[in-house]
Amino acid sequence: MSQTQWPNPLIEQRADPYIYRHFDGYYYFTASVPEYDRLEIRRSATLGGLSHAEPAVVWHKHQHGEMSALIWAPELHFIDKKWYLYFAAAHSPEIVDGLFQHRMFVLECADGNPLTGTWIEKGRIRTPLDTFSLDATHFFHQGRHYYVWAQNDPDIRGNSNLYLAEMATPWSLKTPPSMLSKPELPWETNGFWVNEGPAVLRHGQRLFITYSASATDANYCIGLLWADINDDITDPRAWHKLPQPVFRTHWQNRQFGPGHNSFTLSENGEDVLVYHARSYTEITGDPLYDPNRHTRIKVFHWDEEGMPRFGEPPADHA
Repeated sequence: MSQTQWPNPLIEQRADPYIYRHFDGYYYFTASVPEYDRLEIRRSATLGGLSHAEPAVVWHKHQHGEMSALIWAPELHFIDKKWYLYFAAAHSPEIVDGLFQHRMFVLECADGNPLTGTWIEKGRIRTPLDTFSLDATHFFHQGRHYYVWAQNDPDIRGNSNLYLAEMATPWSLKTPPSMLSKPELPWETNGFWVNEGPAVLRHGQRLFITYSASATDANYCIGLLWADINDDITDPRAWHKLPQPVFRTHWQNRQFGPGHNSFTLSENGEDVLVYHARSYTEITGDPLYDPNRHTRIKVFHWDEEGMPRFGEPPADHA
């Protein structure tokens, strides 16, 4: 299937999209819902089929406590023969000292089908800082499990930096966090100073981490870090940041604030960028509560130096 056969948007009103292609042949999709009150999963035998697949609600937010508000950015991972849902939640929607109050949590399912299986709360994933944290992802590299996420450090200007640590279990860390990136460049500090939404990609002799930066309006964009696959990836010095964003607003195509991406493969083995974006800039109130950050996908390619070339976000089409 070529990208011209995928509708754009692929799925409406689903932000922070994550698509995982499992060895059972299915594509699994998770994302933030506009109500921020539940976790849902949908699956399809084809990538395009996700657009009309029926979502299964597998978890609802609590009435009170630390998982009772603003359920954000779920990701579905398959680790050691079990399913895991990573997500962020807060105990209140209130903003305190300029920040939401999210922490990171994980659910586990030992059944074969995560849409119908039993999900168990494994609790909060704790880091040395008890601060605003979110957007966790997992990857396996050189025989070890790693966790990458965004978190605030009160001693560093901005909302969130990117951190990496090796995992002891799918719900706990083994090593101290390493800060890989902080918002410091002009395109990372528009509206808000933000590095968030990390996604991991391998190609050739490099490991890549994309991330999203700036406010969640038209300023939102995607940056790129890379490291050599043989380097110690827990050493921040192994990582290189590109000086310009690799995917950003395209005014002529009416695509604004593309970001919070993930990666998958098409049925033909093409590399696919998964992201959300709006088709307008006129937002009433807080952009966070505008529901029209739609899920979109596009094929991307690699240059002769082995670097990803994401191109530009294509215009809406049926």
